[in-house]
Amino acid sequence: MHPHSADPSPTRPDTGASANPVLVEVTRGSMVESRHRGTFAVCDNEGHVVLQAGDIERLVYPRSAIKPLQALALVESGAADAFGCTPAEISLACASHDGEPLHSEAVKAWLGRIGLAPADLECGSHLPYNEEAAHALIRADKAPGPEHNNCSGKHSGFLSVAKRLGVPIAGYIEFGHPVQQMLLGILESMSGLALIEAPRGIDGCGIPQYGTPLGNLALAMARFADPADQPERRQAACRRVREAIVAEPAMIAGERRFCTRMIRATGGRAIVKTGAEGVYCAAIPELGLGVALKIDDGAGRAAEVTMGQLLRRLGIVDETLAEQLRPILRPTLHNRVGRAVGEIRPVQDFPS
Repeated sequence: MHPHSADPSPTRPDTGASANPVLVEVTRGSMVESRHRGTFAVCDNEGHVVLQAGDIERLVYPRSAIKPLQALALVESGAADAFGCTPAEISLACASHDGEPLHSEAVKAWLGRIGLAPADLECGSHLPYNEEAAHALIRADKAPGPEHNNCSGKHSGFLSVAKRLGVPIAGYIEFGHPVQQMLLGILESMSGLALIEAPRGIDGCGIPQYGTPLGNLALAMARFADPADQPERRQAACRRVREAIVAEPAMIAGERRFCTRMIRATGGRAIVKTGAEGVYCAAIPELGLGVALKIDDGAGRAAEVTMGQLLRRLGIVDETLAEQLRPILRPTLHNRVGRAVGEIRPVQDFPS
């Protein structure tokens, strides 16, 4: 794990994928049909690695898995207090939500309160992930709006920060905008990296992404879980964001989603957050640990199973809870007529 600086080379060869261990397998009948390789790191807020597998120095884009860290700007800027943000809205700022009315209406209400509208969001539009919500729009012959974008809560937070800082709202997604520079500073201090020279990409919602060693993502989440070494202002912000997510888990994803179900089932002992391309992060406040994982082929199904297995290894999910959560920890596969034909499961020799 890099303690101070990221590898600035954008052309570093991807040598880790083939060496990473198989973490998850997909069965059909009596045979393993597919396998997913990946890597994970679990560490404390001083960077001591507790568990690891694969190449944790390999650079990855964190994607949406670090939204709880990005939401710190909403609190630290004073925007959350200035605009009366509720715990539900702070949780929504961390969300990759399903686009249910619960989410889209909350976004519109939040933006209206700060004198803005969905048209001010620069995240783009897509149909809600939630099928019922998507079908409702189609039946009504309505196009999805930016408020239905799974990142609209995060972007509402960014707009709130821009308003609080008194800077232009247009272009808030660009690298040089004060909001993105504030976010960069937060990510650097939490990850222990100088990310300014890191490989850079653009996320699906338009904001910058920075290539980061997986071990440093785990460190950032550990500091979110236990920010004792951070300034008092940061400690208070971490606590407020964590408490909001635990109080309003439906806002961070949706009732059927892994994030919401795991946060609710563990009573907030695990604060988990998905990201695109097989990335997942978690904060374990009672243990002061952070978790980061990446599935090599980008499969979200394998990322969820891997996260569930790690939470079992860490004692957050016991045998009783594991049985209750079996549909998401070890999902059964069904064919088109509803017959169980296989499952997605951790490998028997899962790294420890």
